[in-house]
Amino acid sequence: MDSNGPIWYPFTQMKLADEPIHIVRGAGALLADKDGKLYIDAVSSWWTNIHGHSNPYIAQKLYEQSLQLEHVIFAGFTHTPALKLALRLLIHTEGHFSKVFYSDNGSTAVEVALKMALQFHSNAGVNKKRIVAFENSYHGDTFGSMSVSDRGAFSQPFHDKLFDVTFITPPLPGKEQESINQLTTFLANNDVAAFIYEPLVMGAGGMLMYQPEYLEQLIALAKSNGVICIADEVMTGFYRTGKIFASHYCETRPDIMCISKGITGGTMALGATLCATHIFEAFYSDDKMKALYHGHSYTANPLACTAANASLDIIEQAGFIDNVISITSIQSDFAERLKTFVTATTKEVTNIRQHGTILAFDVVTPHQTGYFNELRDEMYRFFIGNGVLLRPLGNTVYIMPPYCINVEQMVKIHAVILAYLAQP
Repeated sequence: MDSNGPIWYPFTQMKLADEPIHIVRGAGALLADKDGKLYIDAVSSWWTNIHGHSNPYIAQKLYEQSLQLEHVIFAGFTHTPALKLALRLLIHTEGHFSKVFYSDNGSTAVEVALKMALQFHSNAGVNKKRIVAFENSYHGDTFGSMSVSDRGAFSQPFHDKLFDVTFITPPLPGKEQESINQLTTFLANNDVAAFIYEPLVMGAGGMLMYQPEYLEQLIALAKSNGVICIADEVMTGFYRTGKIFASHYCETRPDIMCISKGITGGTMALGATLCATHIFEAFYSDDKMKALYHGHSYTANPLACTAANASLDIIEQAGFIDNVISITSIQSDFAERLKTFVTATTKEVTNIRQHGTILAFDVVTPHQTGYFNELRDEMYRFFIGNGVLLRPLGNTVYIMPPYCINVEQMVKIHAVILAYLAQP
């Protein structure tokens, strides 16, 4: 990539990268570049865009709100979009939570959750500071969220600056009892303040998937030992796994939940941290030092909250869930086809897995697996060259489309993947 350009792009080695594709418009599941070429957005633009690009209903609501109130400080003030959104989020979480704390992205939603959990114990005069997280987890790129994420190449330059976290094996197939045993061992020290996890699907770690019954056991075990459970639903929220939140597959719910990405339908930046009543009550005091001193300049931005309310309007429409069910079924059919797709030149695939609308599989490679596997760039260029935006995680290919995608577009995504696998 030309080093003379004005922009430093994310997750990019600028010297080695191709020139970025200049997108000028989007509509539904499609993106168009400056030369008129169309791309199917099969990853929902980093998992955010659930209703399609340039959704006219969300755009209209944003326009109307922009003429009324674009922003106001959220300390000492409030506004209708934030109040309305908070009430609706609490309803959609089935009344398990009682308060919503706004921020502006997934990382900050996690930072707020960590502060809530640690200060919860501090306010009570309890000396619990250990945080437990999963190996291969990813919770964001700010320092707190990096600390509770798996130590890897992305965070390597900062390892000596991150706070200590205890990592346990996630309950992946064949590792379920090992995970439970490890958590049991660490809980015996009675110093664990919080357990943070990505429910059912661990996104950036490689779309690793596990079953809700084992998460249920881990949450129940943690709660029985006075540990605050934090569900990072930044990626899994808003029907990605088939239910509005992946946590709803478990009877035992977390104490705190972090949401972002799909919350505004992929339109604007917004994060939210939801907590149960007992968490909030630990901060509700005559002692000012027990308050949660955290905030952002654009906390509860009215435009972002308006976009989120518009997104919920769409979600609540009759027929919306039918799209989720349809995509899940189409993905399931493709998973079965992958298992039987064989030609003389087919690349071997393994670990085909699915939760709801998310489908992932690994391309077998003789080289080291993981994010920096050399197949990644080869696959990305093939897919984008054939009009499909897929961003493999190393040798892991995943599909996470917007819910407005049509059958024809899904068929093309699958056909392009099969065409790549059929190459020598």
